[in-house]
Amino acid sequence: MRTKLIVALDYPTWSEAEALVQKLPEVKIFKVGLELYLASQGQAVSELKKRGKEVFLDLKFHDIPHTVRQAACQAAAQGVLMFNVHAWGGREMMKEAVQAAQAQDTLVLAVTVLTSFNEATLQELGLKNIQKTVANLASLAQETGLDGVVASPQEIALIRKTCGPDFKIVCPGIRPHWAAINDQKRIMTPKEALKLGADYLVIGRPITKAADPRRAALRIIKEMEENE
Repeated sequence: MRTKLIVALDYPTWSEAEALVQKLPEVKIFKVGLELYLASQGQAVSELKKRGKEVFLDLKFHDIPHTVRQAACQAAAQGVLMFNVHAWGGREMMKEAVQAAQAQDTLVLAVTVLTSFNEATLQELGLKNIQKTVANLASLAQETGLDGVVASPQEIALIRKTCGPDFKIVCPGIRPHWAAINDQKRIMTPKEALKLGADYLVIGRPITKAADPRRAALRIIKEMEENE
């Protein structure tokens, strides 16, 4: 179950992120997002790789197809385990990302609807029904050849029904019952998400903001292992 846990390194500097990584020897995969990637000028990825860690590069590419292809080439060349693109970018954009990553053993994931969204947020964009939107975007990503999606745990069952058992589901918005909810709207506990069929769980603040991050991580791993 340790290989299913991804700890989010949402820090403004590599030195802060590095301090946490050193406290979590049991964790194998770390997420590097926009803030840390830009602040470290990409150093965070190479430093994690040097330490034998895997990286989920969470930059959510969303641009014209050619630009995303070039960005995907660079991401895959860094040896990351997975990176993501916005499904909202459309079929051609996603296809270019997949083709760019084919030379490397890199998972390409599509972001469906951000976990900070709720129905009201979606309606502000002129759309309705989160469940239907997620299902449509996940289906499009699968048809285009992507390996999986990043989606709220609330949509795991829907995506499994729509895309089958082999399509990867990476879930942020994971909160143990003892952790604060923060700004996530559509959340679930680790045990619940795994039981529904999630492949990877992205967890940040319940670990990174804990008084004892290693203890919090081990507590979550134990909860995940109870699902086996």
